[in-house]
Amino acid sequence: MDDQEILPLSLASNFWTWSAQAKVNPIAIKNAQGVYFWDVDGKRYLDFNSMVMCVNIGHGNKKVIEAIQRQAAELPFAGPGMATKPRAELGELLAQITPGDLNYFLYTLGGADANENAIKLARAYTGRQKILSRYRSYHGASLGALAATGDPRRTAWEPGVSSGFVHFLDPYGYRSVFHRDRKNVSSEEICDDYLAHLEEIILFEGPQTIAGIMLESVTGTNGVIIPPDGYMAGVRALCDRYGILMIADEVMSGFGRTGKWFAVDHWNITPDLMTMAKGITSGYAPLGAVAMTPAIYHHFDDIVYQGGLTFNGHPISLAAAIANIQVLQNEALINHSREMGSVLRELNDKLSGKHICVGETRNIGLFGVIELVKDRVTREPVCAFNTSSPQMGALKQNLQKAGLFIYTHWHTILVIPPLIITEDQLEEGYSILDSALDDMDAWVKAN
Repeated sequence: MDDQEILPLSLASNFWTWSAQAKVNPIAIKNAQGVYFWDVDGKRYLDFNSMVMCVNIGHGNKKVIEAIQRQAAELPFAGPGMATKPRAELGELLAQITPGDLNYFLYTLGGADANENAIKLARAYTGRQKILSRYRSYHGASLGALAATGDPRRTAWEPGVSSGFVHFLDPYGYRSVFHRDRKNVSSEEICDDYLAHLEEIILFEGPQTIAGIMLESVTGTNGVIIPPDGYMAGVRALCDRYGILMIADEVMSGFGRTGKWFAVDHWNITPDLMTMAKGITSGYAPLGAVAMTPAIYHHFDDIVYQGGLTFNGHPISLAAAIANIQVLQNEALINHSREMGSVLRELNDKLSGKHICVGETRNIGLFGVIELVKDRVTREPVCAFNTSSPQMGALKQNLQKAGLFIYTHWHTILVIPPLIITEDQLEEGYSILDSALDDMDAWVKAN
């Protein structure tokens, strides 16, 4: 097939998700290496989104590719009830890096079905039905994961399977609904007030009805909301007090993204269930997982778990995960993510100091966001909640035209590059961002 046929033939036969089909205009990608990828015309893009927030080790890593090739040659598939070498090896490897006693793993194909199975496990273990999750969360596009999701992607499919799901507010300091009339509120106050809010929801709903509290350890696409110190410990304490399982969604924040193996490690928290995907293979093969405690695992010693997947424990995906984790370990990418996180913070500070449209920047490791505002005092965003705007559309188009591939969501720009990125490459991306934000500044001044 000629390179120039890729785009028209793809458009002719594919149904594109999260898209109006008549408005789809994908990049026809040819190859990728490191932190860059190239389209069919040879144009190079700096990948500031790790493709879909997943290529943690960067593109084209030969060690993972070769591991996939070896596994495909030896045993390309085994049924979900089979024991295999990669299944034995990955379980042992994951147990070494997951927090606390999360030493048992149920494998899935991605983050959505990992979260769905975590919900099932919580309900089966506790005998309760309700799942509490946050309004600014995203847990996946399948119906159960979408019901747990708080953001507006949920509402298009309601009622769906929404029974038993209750939402609460995120500890979003920059836009705290509890502190609108007060400036310079301490992180301690934010933490205490949002934990009090959560406990009130628990009491209103009835603790005896709640199976689990599911939360992204660091909120992902809805703003990279980093919980204040004490918040995660507070949630853990509430779960313990009321006999509720704590479910940490580490689909996006896991495997070095935040400068630790998992975001919960920043606060020394061990959840009862922890979901993983994306960075577990760096996107080289589809895989998700649910880590669980011995108590949950042994609950099913004599009780059948009613659930499963045809491709559960797929050997090629597990081989990719093993090689991927070894790359993260051998190349010290967890530490590198933490070090580059400091560089990212400095670049964000410079951007904020120069551009009046930048309201706040946040990052933890290489997990960052830039909030764009019309007014720094009122913090009014450049577009309203759950909308875009011509200005945000033009900004993304200009960035892509300049060779920076990045994800924008409503009024925010997410900065989630591969963990192998260098200081020079971060500066390269921020030079493009800097230029593009000049137009947004001009629009803010005019409006």
